[in-house]
Amino acid sequence: MSQAIIEFKEVTKKYGEETVLKNINFSIEKGLFYTLLGPSGCGKSTILNIIAGFTDTTQGEVKLNQKSAENLPPNKRKINTVFQDYALFPHMNVFENVAFGLKIKKMDKNKVKEKVKEALRMVQLENYETREIVEMSGGQRQRVAIARALINEPDVLLLDEPLSALDLKLRTDMQYELRELQQRLGITFIYVTHDQEEALAMSDEIFVMKAGEIVQSGTPVDIYDEPINRYVADFIGESNILKGQMVEDYRVAFGGNVFECVDGGMKPEEVVDVAIRPEDLVLVPENKGCINVKIDTQLFRGVHYEIIAYDAEGNEWMVHSTHKAEVGKQVALQFESYDMHIMRIGETEKEFDERIEAYTEEGNR
Repeated sequence: MSQAIIEFKEVTKKYGEETVLKNINFSIEKGLFYTLLGPSGCGKSTILNIIAGFTDTTQGEVKLNQKSAENLPPNKRKINTVFQDYALFPHMNVFENVAFGLKIKKMDKNKVKEKVKEALRMVQLENYETREIVEMSGGQRQRVAIARALINEPDVLLLDEPLSALDLKLRTDMQYELRELQQRLGITFIYVTHDQEEALAMSDEIFVMKAGEIVQSGTPVDIYDEPINRYVADFIGESNILKGQMVEDYRVAFGGNVFECVDGGMKPEEVVDVAIRPEDLVLVPENKGCINVKIDTQLFRGVHYEIIAYDAEGNEWMVHSTHKAEVGKQVALQFESYDMHIMRIGETEKEFDERIEAYTEEGNR
């Protein structure tokens, strides 16, 4: 593991009586794409502002390159920010916008010209130097903002929901461009979004946030396949989440049946949440699967049909299928033991890690 270039240790931020960040801990390594993911108001942008030096902490410690960042002004940090509205100067052309920071530093004109050309090449805007900002598309403006940030050769690039104003197709295209750019340059990106699909597509590591706290962190696959609680399972993609009860290790009861599962380390008869992704459910003939259901509605989503069905206990089930269903028909849901993810109610990431570690050690004895 490489050394952390950014560290948060028990960081709390308050505005008056309101706590917007509570005991935040994480480490950021060089050259990876990190995403802060969560709903509006959960503290994502506050973390960016603390990293950039625009906001102080109330308590806790922030380190940059192993040294305390306390009293280190923004202009002394090798960190640049791309804002949601890009913050470009409309009265300046592309060259003038990208070169602005270097001119403030009174850099030699020939050196400025050389660096602007290189920065525009990085974002595939060669020969756009004289283009006026008002003449450019949303995607082009976003790339100008990135070029302006990259020209300062930052160690870390902070991106605060930079794609939110773009239409769906352009936003998808820019996701590919940003990810490719980050990998090509090897710069650490810290990206803020409330869009879970965006986070899953672009990130090396995701921090899922809720009400000023990091609820779970991990790779996109970890977060999607192993959510630690109902909030994460529900926020990251679609999930069918039902109340269940552990019978014993690897056996759980829900929907009127007992099923083999792959989770353990919980107490017998403990009430749990059971999550199954819609794409892991297969519709089969009635009485030929795990749970009988009745098809209620369906919508065509382009790549699949989104089917809503109800079982005899009144539980709602969402199914993603490439095959059209028949509304009103009685069918059954088929799923495997590894398709079920059992979650302790209200369990934190720390408690989850401790439980899995203890359970694994016990199993190895």
